[in-house]
Amino acid sequence: MESGLYVVATPIGNLGDMSHRAVAVLRGADLIAAEDTRHSQRLLQHFSINTPTLAYHEHSGTAAPQKITGCLAGGGAVALVSDAGTPLISDPGYRLVRQVQDLGYTVFPVPGACAAIAALSVSGLATDRFLFEGFLPAKAGTRANRLKVLANESATLIFYEAPHRVQDCLNTMLGVFGADREAVLAREITKTFETIHRGSLAELLAFVSSDKNQQRGEIVLLVAGHRNRDSELDEYASTLLQRLAKELPAKRAAAVVADITGLRKKLLYQYLLDTKED
Repeated sequence: MESGLYVVATPIGNLGDMSHRAVAVLRGADLIAAEDTRHSQRLLQHFSINTPTLAYHEHSGTAAPQKITGCLAGGGAVALVSDAGTPLISDPGYRLVRQVQDLGYTVFPVPGACAAIAALSVSGLATDRFLFEGFLPAKAGTRANRLKVLANESATLIFYEAPHRVQDCLNTMLGVFGADREAVLAREITKTFETIHRGSLAELLAFVSSDKNQQRGEIVLLVAGHRNRDSELDEYASTLLQRLAKELPAKRAAAVVADITGLRKKLLYQYLLDTKED
């Protein structure tokens, strides 16, 4: 196995998502740097991996990085893993990657599961542009201020949220983005109680508030990007809408185009009414 630091993605729930290459790398490495060695030990035991482990996290001092670089200096291979998913996504592992690269050692990606990308892929929201924000501030005021900065962002927004804060977070989002902004709750992805629920922020808040089970587990929140109402209806959408309106009732035509473009059905229907009046 070539010497270097291997950034290894691990499952976010379903152990069947562990790749053959990830298992081979973890078995072949001289050392595994884990966010929580006790947590990772369950995964390693499941796949009969006996490689020595070392704790490396945001509170690690200088000893852990020195052991890692010392292993690399001796021609060894080190695997970096987080508690679940792809390392460095909402964790401080990038500091180690920079240090290793600056010392002239090679860093290898071993791709796999990532909760943010998995949630985006099944959200039904636009995927051509997205912005990953990680965890929002815990304090309501600071959280609201951060969301206000993002209020006019046109890309799909992706957040991680703690289960005990998800209701408060949705309430803040509703106040900043508006009740009609579309959003998605992706909870316990790949696990037994996986939930993917899309609706307006008002609908999503009601859904979470009425069911305590939706306030448990690992949570990803996605929010549709801001749309400028004056320019929402581009040439493609207006042409498609007018063509369908010749064959279908206005409400049905608006619903079909809403499904295709992601635009709001009310906006499309109103456009048809305005066009008819003109």
